[in-house]
Amino acid sequence: MKILFYAAKIYDKKSFDPVLKNFPEIEIDYIDHELEPRTAALAKGYDAVCAFVSSDVGAATLEKLNECGVKIVLMRCAGYNNVDKEKAKELGITVKCVPGYSPESVAEHAMALALAANRRLYKAYNKVRENDYTLKGLRGVNFYGKTAGIVGTGKIGAAMCRICNGFGMKVIAYDVYENPALKEFVEYVSLDELLERSDLISLHCPLLDSTYHMINIDAIKKMKDGVILVNTSRGALVNTNELIEGIRLDKFLGVGLDVYEEETGNVYEDRSDDIMAHSVTARLLAFPNVIITSHQGFYTVEALAAIAETTLQNFMDAKNGVKTNNDVA
Repeated sequence: MKILFYAAKIYDKKSFDPVLKNFPEIEIDYIDHELEPRTAALAKGYDAVCAFVSSDVGAATLEKLNECGVKIVLMRCAGYNNVDKEKAKELGITVKCVPGYSPESVAEHAMALALAANRRLYKAYNKVRENDYTLKGLRGVNFYGKTAGIVGTGKIGAAMCRICNGFGMKVIAYDVYENPALKEFVEYVSLDELLERSDLISLHCPLLDSTYHMINIDAIKKMKDGVILVNTSRGALVNTNELIEGIRLDKFLGVGLDVYEEETGNVYEDRSDDIMAHSVTARLLAFPNVIITSHQGFYTVEALAAIAETTLQNFMDAKNGVKTNNDVA
């Protein structure tokens, strides 16, 4: 049984190859190309393809995969908003994802972004490298005693709640489905109340029609002055142009983003020689209180191992017709 692994990086091979020993019936061929309609034809003769959050798993790609006889798409990530689920069901293509890999990895990165944005660690590092030991532009606030607002309390959001609680913060949360395991120290409130009360807002929810651009200028105007906003979930939860408007209104002490709307062409690519004339990302980076990382929240040894194990087990389940909570379509 063979899997064609799209957009493979060195770390993918290093994390998947050791786990393959536990699945001797599976072979993986790694290629650099991203999955899209043009490259889907490369999957002819394979049982499954392995794709990432940056892949194009839309209708055209799925139709091409179907023509090639591929009936399994393995998403090596939690998100699947780039998958045309209805088309996959229509074509009888099984799509599975990895929803539960090391939630602490993403939550810890979210807190790292919050701390870095608060204490301007990126600016402090560069100042000292240039022998500038002044403190200008580096003042932050204590997190202890402040209010953390967590939007989405699934596994990652729950991990972020525990981290914030450990910092001595008051933790409030918003979710359509409340997590009873958190109620000992988390107060559930409406989204509007969370926006109004929080000193730190961290987004940990999926991208749905109901959450698309949930952080827009109206939401930003409801926030406290001097709030810190962190997004490690999906870029389109935040309307980037309106976020820029909010930054210019001096609404934020800091903004930390591991995901952003324009990331698809950037993720894991070296674009240091490119002129990005119309890039909203470049506009964001021009602000001294913004830090952006390249979708690396998942990037820990533990998370990569869990992703590999779950992805290969998803393949075996799909081949055997086993339905699990990892099914997307």
